[in-house]
Amino acid sequence: MRIGVLTGGGDVPGLNAAIRAVVKRAEMEYGHSVVGFRNGWRGVCEGLLMPLTREDVRGILPRGGTMLGTARFHPHQHDGGIDAVLSTLEAERVEALVCIGGDGTLKAASKVADAGVKVVGIPKTIDNDVEGTDLSIGFHTAINIATEAIDRLHTTAESHNRVMIVEVMGHTVGWIAVNAGLAGGADLILTPEDPFDIEEVAAFIKRRHKSHANFSIVVVAEGAQPAEGTAMDFETPLNERGAIVAGSIGERLTQELSERTGFDTRLTVLGHVQRGGTPTPTDRILGSRFGVAAVDAISQETFGVMTALRGEEIKLVPLKKIAGKVKQVPQELVEVSKALW
Repeated sequence: MRIGVLTGGGDVPGLNAAIRAVVKRAEMEYGHSVVGFRNGWRGVCEGLLMPLTREDVRGILPRGGTMLGTARFHPHQHDGGIDAVLSTLEAERVEALVCIGGDGTLKAASKVADAGVKVVGIPKTIDNDVEGTDLSIGFHTAINIATEAIDRLHTTAESHNRVMIVEVMGHTVGWIAVNAGLAGGADLILTPEDPFDIEEVAAFIKRRHKSHANFSIVVVAEGAQPAEGTAMDFETPLNERGAIVAGSIGERLTQELSERTGFDTRLTVLGHVQRGGTPTPTDRILGSRFGVAAVDAISQETFGVMTALRGEEIKLVPLKKIAGKVKQVPQELVEVSKALW
């Protein structure tokens, strides 16, 4: 069998581990051949592909990013996109696809599967918001990077008696903010799931500095919003792609807290640092497990599914059940973060 593999959406550490596992499992266990499509679904539409063998994936396990390149392109959103996918797969004799991506890329995979393509998805996103899996490739590395940054900011915040705002990624969910904030000992964590009152935030910081501390660390997800009817009027600015402009909520919070508390307040926007660099062992192992499971599913003629981590086991869940859905941070975890302020 000839298998195609692609990586779509934003890059994350651990993608190369998944690609490597797909190639090695396919070639060594089943005798399949593998080709990689460059730049995600765009590469499938345009017929941009390269052969992948064991030699081609040698040494890529510890590398961040993706050797195939990636793009935010979804064929079902473009005229003739699905037809272009079908045409390329037929011309290149690709019999099945392994699609590695986040919610948008996997939704596209579901649409392509509806058109008759044999697809298996693998979840990746530093936001950890893919429905149906406990963990997605890239999330573990992202929270490690964010936690280390918070640890480093503690020392400079304490030395200078400052309030430090740390903005992390998280358009609609606060998985990075909550997990890195908890691990890094943040004093306040603001997430999209739980709109905040700026007056309460400022009052908390003033009480904290008056009673027992001379500094504070505030972690905020980029998609965090003030609660409706509260004193801070803010609408998140979006760029031409509909993505949040990095630093927007962080800059506004810095201004508001500086004015409302009188404390020296500084902002650090982690931005793309969170998705770059060397993957953690957890992401390398998860990518490897997902890659093996995806090839096994194809070889057993199980299609239209996504690999998922459920507890300690890898399961297969139907793409239709997760496509277009977003996994929110559970309220219990949000409450834990509040309990430790």
